[in-house]
Amino acid sequence: MKLGWYLARLRNMSPGEVLHRLVENRKRIESRGRHEGWERFSDGPLPSALLGLKATFLATPASHPPTTAAAQSIMDGRFAALGLEWPQRVHADLFPAALWRLSPDTGSAWPAGAYCFDINYRQTAGVGDIKYAWEFNRLQFLQPLAAQVALTGGTAELGVIERAIDSWYAANPPFRGIGWASGIEVGLRAISLLLVVSLCGELLSQPTLTRIGAILRASAFWLHRFPSDFSSANNHLMAELAGRYLIAVALDDKAAAAQVQVDVEREVMLQILPDGVGAEQTPTYAAFTAEMALLCALVAQNAGTPFASEVAERLGLFADFIFWISGPDGTVPAIGDDDEGRVISLCQPEPDYPVSVAVAIRGFLGQSAPTAAPPTLRNGLFAAPTALDQVTSGVRTFPVGGYSVWRGKHTGRQVGAVLDHGPLGYLSIAAHGHADALSLRLTIDGKPVLVDPGTYRYQGGGAWRDWFRSSQAHNTMTVANASQSLAAGAFNWSHKAQTRLDGSTDSPWRVTASHDGYQRRFGVRHQRTTAMTEQGMSILDRLSGATSPLDCVLTFQLAPDLLGQIDGNTVAVSRGGKPVFRLVLPTDAIQIIRGGGPTEGGWVSSRFGHKDPADRIVWSGEVDTNGVTTNIEFDRRRVAR
Repeated sequence: MKLGWYLARLRNMSPGEVLHRLVENRKRIESRGRHEGWERFSDGPLPSALLGLKATFLATPASHPPTTAAAQSIMDGRFAALGLEWPQRVHADLFPAALWRLSPDTGSAWPAGAYCFDINYRQTAGVGDIKYAWEFNRLQFLQPLAAQVALTGGTAELGVIERAIDSWYAANPPFRGIGWASGIEVGLRAISLLLVVSLCGELLSQPTLTRIGAILRASAFWLHRFPSDFSSANNHLMAELAGRYLIAVALDDKAAAAQVQVDVEREVMLQILPDGVGAEQTPTYAAFTAEMALLCALVAQNAGTPFASEVAERLGLFADFIFWISGPDGTVPAIGDDDEGRVISLCQPEPDYPVSVAVAIRGFLGQSAPTAAPPTLRNGLFAAPTALDQVTSGVRTFPVGGYSVWRGKHTGRQVGAVLDHGPLGYLSIAAHGHADALSLRLTIDGKPVLVDPGTYRYQGGGAWRDWFRSSQAHNTMTVANASQSLAAGAFNWSHKAQTRLDGSTDSPWRVTASHDGYQRRFGVRHQRTTAMTEQGMSILDRLSGATSPLDCVLTFQLAPDLLGQIDGNTVAVSRGGKPVFRLVLPTDAIQIIRGGGPTEGGWVSSRFGHKDPADRIVWSGEVDTNGVTTNIEFDRRRVAR
């Protein structure tokens, strides 16, 4: 059972983690039959509302229309997530027991009533990607329904909430089924139920509140007994701690709340780095972590036990980072993994999610923001920023997280550039990082032009999962068609490149950084210097330590709405027939690949589960210590020629 996964993980485990895993396995064996079922969790206090949330939502009218629309979609039996739509259900049978086990990507179902730790959810063959079934079991679709009840007192929505909770309770006793197989799912489901109680709990029936109380007590027990630790102590641990903290507050367990609050504060300081960058090297996962911390901080403040000031400061730094890398449309580069995880949700696509969280942070801190809050349930639960300030521009380096940013006007164009010189990811397995060292992301006139390929899929991704994480898929240079870091499973790496910022200047902007991903295999270090020039930008790639030239590939992934046209050693890039920029490469050994196979690229995943064909510009040639130079011209006079 899961032997291959454990062998791959074992290579990155410390002796302490090995011992932890053995103890955890013993606890799982002991819980079989002993902790299953509702009986031991049925007695206890009913949960109370988390203070202040409902009042703030009711006082934020901009968040009401999208909430009403989302609630109506749920009432109509519709649910979509991760790029798929669930089969529409009739109102009379919205929550059949089998729905909680459904894998909509295949139409198959996960086993009913199985002991949760016997379910090998990493093996997708014949069933589907476990993420889809888990997404529905998070019960986040109850949030817009509860908010609509808060607005109108609607008995129809209230009835659907009670039917959903009754159905889930009957089909998912503790420790049985996929809903109990992972701590992050247990934690997020508990948060959804607490938001329901906070928004409309006074209207729920006594039996429903009793069932919610039992689910919360079973969840707190599970989360305390099986914490994510060591190499797993990333956003999963934050979700578990946030669930435990909010449960303790709602059940008036002051001692537990005080203890877990310390743990939440610790994880904020670990998972958001001192310069505000998320330690997992993905803005969306950092926003996910920050949203959990922010909700806990708001609840703590309203309860009269505020978080340490250092935590608020760290959240503020995260918001600052997001505003620096975001575009005018509110989106951020698709750096690292993005599984569209949310804490407060309308169960609708939310491409500006990190910015939405950053705006909520500024509101919580009583500060201004460079953009208005998107009209979502999340921003209806937090105070609005005090005012709108100027859009972020200039030069900024995030030395710990590893990003250098240039934003402003150049050659009459509005330009945003982000150079990645950060670590692969967080902790020993760097689960959600991509092999994208020295990758360049570029926007011109507010629209993405050089982009990350995205995520596409997790467990069900197969060879595509490896491709979208590889160096070959990113805007960087590879040696001998080899990735800088080597994947060992869907969330693990056998070799991890280490990066370094070698030097930078602000005026003119010039950044030099390097990584050692090819040192062991080829005896060289890839160094990249990116600088602003009179016509645009220049990129110098060289191989430090090379004794002879090596075969290399430069990749530039275009946004899906752009097309490239080769003319000698130049690629003219256009959008809708209008020129956007020119890419001048070292020689004319250029290919453009669009929609190839899982070892060729030519795809961009704008949403989980989706991939769209997009031009991937590939230059092949020899590189040595002298290096090769690529010029990006966005001077309108040169672009149009």
